[in-house]
Amino acid sequence: MTSAPDYSRGVDAERALKFAVQRFRGDRVQIIEGIIEPVTPTWDHERAARLVRRQIENRVDELGCVEGSGNLDLPGSSNWYIPDIAVVPEELAKGGGALLPDQTLLIVEVASESNAETDRVVKRRRYAEYRAPLYLLVDRMEGSVTLFSEPGQLGYTSVDGPHPFGAVLRLPEPFDLDIDTGGLAPA
Repeated sequence: MTSAPDYSRGVDAERALKFAVQRFRGDRVQIIEGIIEPVTPTWDHERAARLVRRQIENRVDELGCVEGSGNLDLPGSSNWYIPDIAVVPEELAKGGGALLPDQTLLIVEVASESNAETDRVVKRRRYAEYRAPLYLLVDRMEGSVTLFSEPGQLGYTSVDGPHPFGAVLRLPEPFDLDIDTGGLAPA
């Protein structure tokens, strides 16, 4: 009797998984705790991200940064994220592949019905662990925004919110600007 080959020997599973997801054809995908998940936002989800993006884009330019939804690697874990918005220094974005959360100035995730718990719990914990300095959660189900800052191994140590849609949220340095959340409420 012949047994099935053991492919786990000598294979770096994290590296193999991240190599495969970078070559996925079709929709963009991310890896959440080892599970490959498609990134297929709805138009309302995209509208919410755009409203935030428009309010920060001038300050992002002044800071010499780029805002977008590029790949974020979390080395040593089976995670590869595509945030709704990440703000990164332009010199890191030029010719760059995946960046690390601690290379960002701000990460924004828009929680939708299909990914709300991931954005509220898993990504918040992982972004803190990987030292993303600011994590803004736009929670469309809760109708709120929450800014997490001061990352540590056990999570973010400073939380501003949740604030209901319609409130003004202050982004701290280096942004030092107010985000008007009034337009985030679904029609």
